[in-house]
Amino acid sequence: MDRKAFLKAGHTPTLFAAFLYFDLAFMVWVLLGPLGVQIAQDLHLTHAQKGFMVAVPVLAGALLRMLMGVLVDHLQPKKAGAIGQVIVIAAMFVAWQFGIHSYEQALLLGCFLGFAGAAFAVALPLASRWYPPEHQGTALGIAGAGNSGTALAALFAPGLAAAFGWVNVFGLALIPLVAVFILYLMVAKDAPECPPPKTMAEYLKVLQDRDAWWFMFFYSVTFGGFVGLASSLTIYFNTQYGLDAQMAGYFTAACVFAGSLVRPIGGNLADRIGGIRTLTVMYVVAAAFLFGASFGLPQAWMAVVVFVGAMLALGMGNGAVFQLVPQRFRREIGVMTGLVGMAGGIGGFYLASSLGYSREATGSYQTGFIIFGLLAVLALIGLTRVKTRWRTTWGAAHLTSARI
Repeated sequence: MDRKAFLKAGHTPTLFAAFLYFDLAFMVWVLLGPLGVQIAQDLHLTHAQKGFMVAVPVLAGALLRMLMGVLVDHLQPKKAGAIGQVIVIAAMFVAWQFGIHSYEQALLLGCFLGFAGAAFAVALPLASRWYPPEHQGTALGIAGAGNSGTALAALFAPGLAAAFGWVNVFGLALIPLVAVFILYLMVAKDAPECPPPKTMAEYLKVLQDRDAWWFMFFYSVTFGGFVGLASSLTIYFNTQYGLDAQMAGYFTAACVFAGSLVRPIGGNLADRIGGIRTLTVMYVVAAAFLFGASFGLPQAWMAVVVFVGAMLALGMGNGAVFQLVPQRFRREIGVMTGLVGMAGGIGGFYLASSLGYSREATGSYQTGFIIFGLLAVLALIGLTRVKTRWRTTWGAAHLTSARI
C-alpha cells in the first residue's frame, strides 16, 4: 500500500477518533467477561448463568447496531456516536455508584453495555465515508482494530477487580471513556459526501438482496467467533484449567490481542489479493483451530496456542468481510454496517451462551466449539458458491478498482 496516497485519500484525525472510540467502547462492551469469575463467585452463578451473563451485552449490542445504523443515516455518524457514548458512560456511573447485587441487575447492566457494542455501526461509517474504494479495506481495518479494546478489558479488569473490588472497575473505566469522548467531540468530522437519510422501507429493502444475507452470515462467523471467545475465555481458562481470575485474564488477553491487531492486516491483505480469497483461507484456518479447541487440550498453554490461531484467522476474516461490504453496498453502508454488525453480535451471543450451556449440560465445552467450527465450514461452502457471481457482477474489474 502507498502510505502517502492513503494519508491523502481521507481524514486521518477522524480515522484516529473512530479507532479510539471503537477501542474504548469494545473494552467496556465485554467487561462482564473478564470480571465474570469474581461476579459469579459473589452472586453464586451457575455455568449456564455465567455464559448467559457474558453473552447478554453481545446480544444487546447486536440488536442495537441496527438502531445505531439508522441514527447514523439520519443524524450523521458523529452525533450518533456521541449519543451512544453518553448512554454507556451514564450506565457505568450508575453501576459504580449503586453496585450490582443480583444476577438480574448484572443482566440489566449488560443490556446498557450493548450501546458500547453498537459503536461498530458508527465508527466504521464515520471512517469509511472518507475513503475511496481502493482504500476501504485498510481504512476499515484500522478503525475496526478498535476491537483490541476487548484485550484491554481481559488484561486489566481482573487485576483491578482483585485490588479495588469488581464494582469499582466500572468507575475506573470511566476515566478513559470520558477522555476519549472529549477527544472524539474535538477532532472527529463527518465526511462531506454523506448519503441522504432513508425511509424505513428503504432499510428493509436491503434485506431483499440475497448478498446482504450472505454478508450477515459470513460476519456472524468471523466476528461472532472473535467476540464470543473474547467474552468467554476468562471463564473458560478459570473453569477448564483452574487458573485464577487474573492469570485467566492474561491468557485471554494474549488470544484477543492476536485477533484484534491483525484486523487491519486482513483488510490490507484483502485490498491486495481480494476479499474472497482472503476470507476463504481464514475460514479453513478458523475451523481447524476451533475443532482443535473442542478436544479440551491437557495444558493451558496448548489451549492458548490454539485460540491464538483461531483468533488470528477470525480477526483477519473480519477485515476481509469489510473490504467487500462497501464495494457491494456503498450507498447503503450505514444500514449494512448495522445489519452485518448485528449478525456478528448474534454469532457472538450464540457462541458465548452455548459454551456455558454446553458445560452445564455435558460437563464439557466440546459441543459448543464443534458446532461453531461447523458454522465456519458452512460459511466456506457458501462463499465458494457466491464467489463467481460476485466477481462477474458488482465485483467485475470494469466496475470497481478494488480487488474482489
